[in-house]
Amino acid sequence: MSAIAAEVNLSELLNKPRATLSLLDSNRRVYLRRRDAADLVLTTAERAAEDDEVISTTSRVFNEMMRHDPAVLTMAVAVMPAVFPWVRHLTEKGKREFAAEWLAALSAAASMGNNAALAGLIAAWRHTAEIQSDPELFATLTTPHDDDYGPAIMPGLPE
Repeated sequence: MSAIAAEVNLSELLNKPRATLSLLDSNRRVYLRRRDAADLVLTTAERAAEDDEVISTTSRVFNEMMRHDPAVLTMAVAVMPAVFPWVRHLTEKGKREFAAEWLAALSAAASMGNNAALAGLIAAWRHTAEIQSDPELFATLTTPHDDDYGPAIMPGLPE
């Protein structure tokens, strides 16, 4: 049985390319650690295509299930805490909104072949849950203050 991933320094690939690439024979991915930059992932084109296909078909299945039966969203809301434990801190309305947005973003990400927006959505909802889990912080952020100067203006936009 093969391992899922191997880790090596980028210098290993540069100094011993054959040995490093041979790691792909027994690993799905090789993580290339870099000292002063983000790490890289090396995989075969075939495995990358397989991963893309799995994500794409999974998202299409979820969306078709939701289209045929609205109870799928209810089930998604019910299982989200097992996948994202921090969801427990969201309101019931927030849990439903997160599940619906996540399912829609999953489909969009699969169609674009880019998961960045999906990762951003998860991070934004996780931050919302963090705020809601702290009563003091939640009160501070939701209570109107006399020194509130209104909504912030985006930099570069006229006032």
